[in-house]
Amino acid sequence: MAKLATIREHMERYNPQEIEGKWRRFWEKRKAWKVNLGRAKKPYYNLMMFPYPSAEGLHVGNVYAFVGSDIHGRFQRMWGHDVFEPIGFDSFGIHSENFAIKKGTHPKEQTAKNIKHFTEQLKQLGALFDWDRAVITSEPEYYKWTQWLFLQLYKAGLAYKGKAPVDWCPSCKTVLADEQVIEGKCERCDSVVLQKDLEQWFLRITKYADRLLKNLETIDWSEKTKIAQRNWIGRTEGTSITFKIENSKEEIKAFTTRADTLYGATFLVLAPEHPLIASVTSKGIQEYVEAAKRKTELERRAEEKEKTGVFTGFYAINPLNKEKIPVWVADYALMGYGTGALFGDAHDERDVEFARKYTIPLKATVITGDKKQDQKILSLEQCFTEYGILVDSGPFTGMTSREAMKKVTEWLTEKGLGESKVTYHLRDWLISRQRYWGPPIPVIYCRKCRESTKHKTQSTNKSQNTKHKSQTEDRYGIDYVVINGVEYAIVLVPEKDLPVRLPKIKDFRPTGTGKSPLASVSSFMKTKCPVCKGSAQRETDVSDTFLDSAWYFLRYPCTEYANKPFDKKRIKKWLPVSMYIGGHEHAVLHLLYTRFITMALEDMGYIEFGEPFKKFRAHGLITKEGTKMSKSRGNVVNPDEYFVKYGADTVRTYLMFLGPMAEGGDWPDKGIVGVYRFFNRLWTLVAKPSLATAKLGLASELASELVNEVLRHKTIKKVTEDLENLRYNTAIAALMEYFNALQRSDKATREQINTLLILLSPFAPHLTEELWGKLGNKGSIHNQPWPKYNPRILKEEQLRLVVQVNGRVREVLSVARGISEKEAVALALQQEKIKKWFPSGKPKNVVFIKGRLLNLVSY
Repeated sequence: MAKLATIREHMERYNPQEIEGKWRRFWEKRKAWKVNLGRAKKPYYNLMMFPYPSAEGLHVGNVYAFVGSDIHGRFQRMWGHDVFEPIGFDSFGIHSENFAIKKGTHPKEQTAKNIKHFTEQLKQLGALFDWDRAVITSEPEYYKWTQWLFLQLYKAGLAYKGKAPVDWCPSCKTVLADEQVIEGKCERCDSVVLQKDLEQWFLRITKYADRLLKNLETIDWSEKTKIAQRNWIGRTEGTSITFKIENSKEEIKAFTTRADTLYGATFLVLAPEHPLIASVTSKGIQEYVEAAKRKTELERRAEEKEKTGVFTGFYAINPLNKEKIPVWVADYALMGYGTGALFGDAHDERDVEFARKYTIPLKATVITGDKKQDQKILSLEQCFTEYGILVDSGPFTGMTSREAMKKVTEWLTEKGLGESKVTYHLRDWLISRQRYWGPPIPVIYCRKCRESTKHKTQSTNKSQNTKHKSQTEDRYGIDYVVINGVEYAIVLVPEKDLPVRLPKIKDFRPTGTGKSPLASVSSFMKTKCPVCKGSAQRETDVSDTFLDSAWYFLRYPCTEYANKPFDKKRIKKWLPVSMYIGGHEHAVLHLLYTRFITMALEDMGYIEFGEPFKKFRAHGLITKEGTKMSKSRGNVVNPDEYFVKYGADTVRTYLMFLGPMAEGGDWPDKGIVGVYRFFNRLWTLVAKPSLATAKLGLASELASELVNEVLRHKTIKKVTEDLENLRYNTAIAALMEYFNALQRSDKATREQINTLLILLSPFAPHLTEELWGKLGNKGSIHNQPWPKYNPRILKEEQLRLVVQVNGRVREVLSVARGISEKEAVALALQQEKIKKWFPSGKPKNVVFIKGRLLNLVSY
């Protein structure tokens, strides 16, 4: 048996640049990672969120995410799966446009330049990426199908145009979806977000709220991501209560989760955006409303902020006790929650603060049952906000809060003054963007068609009973819109005319007027109506980049199809995606949108599954000195210099060694040297010319007697379990420990070295491919099956067995605790210090004390 530790031939140095370039060229020429999607027997779709090419290159934090995903793909490949690992670029959107503005270039040219460098960097990683199927969302071949998707959503009743208070970023000069506002600031540029009333295109994601919530119980996703989505969807059960306005036909509907406190309601509060406020002509109220609209939602919700409001001058009637209560407008009431109206009582701290400021009477109606504490509650010394027992509540007095909530709701329902209601925090997805760099929304507005349709509708209504009139009325935002006071029919661009190409224009900067730069391009805006052939105008907003990425995983397996976005048969075979790895920051953005679009496509019959990803794992962040990497902070670590100095394998392995994949870690420059030294030591041990011709030390029946062999199986088990759970850092630690043992040993076999290389190959694909060949092995290391451990060997702990010859100690062996007499004798007779005493190869007599002593007698 060849003993690797005894071989000390002179050899060449480890040169990662030479080795990695050699193997990348080899793999690329042979398309080593390409999978036959039609013939694959064990499909495994491994996907990492594709990057925004909105900078000149990737930083090590980006590389971390791609490497983590690639390691998982390589691991699955060695388990016998046909792994499809595509790559592409999310190249439309504000990120890319802003970067082009910063550089003083056109987004088209700047994006192409960025993609070129991104591609060079990604190829250096030696990943399994199938570059033949790369998608670029800003190419007409791709966004044609994004526009097609919009048309299908519109036809399914899931797209509409509506006027609403929207979040406006003054820096990006465009509207934002609710999900893109983080603590009152733009998630892209961190500017404080303002409120504006604008007409925008929306997608009815709220229609799927319950399904989105329910399905979270069935998918294998990172728990923190599921929690974020549950909270964002925000399903709340409560009661809708109707308050009649005194001396008016008007009514106000208020939503509450505490109907048990209604008897104690002493005032009503409306959000500044509430429709009823618009009819109030008081100058003071309108000035207050305008001031409130200039505040961010974060400012208005802040607990420490002093509550402000204005009395409207009118009163509502408490439906339970018929008492007259004043109606106020206050900015702590939000239209985004419930109905934009709430009643005030003594059991909510905000209400109490507001009432005290404006000397509004309060009345406590819920107590604890503890006399001392109740005295404070009833005297309004304490604001009791928990559930308790009702007092001074008419027929509901004496009930518990939970019982009263049910009974009050039943009473209101019976009287037609309320009902049980479920509300959601989730709002419809706003997809319009008043920017240039995005897919034009495929809609045309035609005045002539509107006039024709309007005439037909009016004629139909005259001939029908008035109670059926609503069935034939046109719907605003679905059938028509009003532009500059004129009605226009909404006409879809025919599918045969897709894509609606984004024209290249010189002045593409955002206008800040609420209109896209395309609105000033007459050659784009003016067009012919596809229905009546008359003069018409195009929609000039573009769609949000998140619509591009909401379906890209469906396109990857079907890029060869020019006449359809995806092939149903191909999709059925490969989707849902087997494993999706990406950032948790997309929990209520991309990850929520992809689920919605997938469900909608399933309902329309285009696909046969309702969830896009079987598994999703959120990766952590790589920080620099404890801070998230950002160019604005000047702490971005460029991987290129490390690729040159240490090689991609070292960068890959070091990144994975920084911490668990789900947590990430901090990047200290000095740490990478340790991994580089590890690879140099491995090279020194393995890359020896004699090893290619050395006799292979096959594991025999007695393999378990060797310390290294037991450690081999322990390492296989450890690394396998760690890779299954994305605990890459501890897997690498185990491989280093195993290597150190082999390096110290004078009994390491080539089989044990081969195992080390296979286990290391997902982390360092280039180095292990080179060393695999140097050991004389045939084929690629990446085509080898993943090693399996022997549970029996792992159960057998090692112990020291004293070996005597004729009663004198000659050797001490490390053996498995369960070693038999026959195995112990055979092992002992292989040792140089023992076998010289037995020329015949057999002892005359044997004394064996299990686990302690073996005495061989030669006479």
